[in-house]
Amino acid sequence: MNPVSAALLDPDSTIAVVGANDDPGKYGSVIYRDLKGKGFVVYPVNPRRDTVDGDRAYATLADLPAAPTIVNFVVPPQVSLAVLAEAKTLGYKLVWLQPGSSSTAVREYVESHGFDHLIDVCIMVHARPRKP
Repeated sequence: MNPVSAALLDPDSTIAVVGANDDPGKYGSVIYRDLKGKGFVVYPVNPRRDTVDGDRAYATLADLPAAPTIVNFVVPPQVSLAVLAEAKTLGYKLVWLQPGSSSTAVREYVESHGFDHLIDVCIMVHARPRKP
């Protein structure tokens, strides 16, 4: 099993959703609420938002109150590259790039910098509800 998808099974795993937002027509909103509704501790990362779904949003990964287990990307590839560089600096190694958030440059970056990764796979399909 891929280390990133395996991390979803750990009851202590947390997920940072880069690109989380409140627009119900965007995947950043759908994914954030889906993971939260399944019982995951989820941190919204979006420099243009103060809150997402009533939760405090964080401008950068460095602003998070705790290190996330998985960094999930729901942003355009050029934003993914910038945030991947920050993740590398912070030592975050498990990344999940949603469909549309990667490119050839993104793939080369994660492979050449030692990230454990899933690319073009939807986290909502793999994340199962957590038991109370």
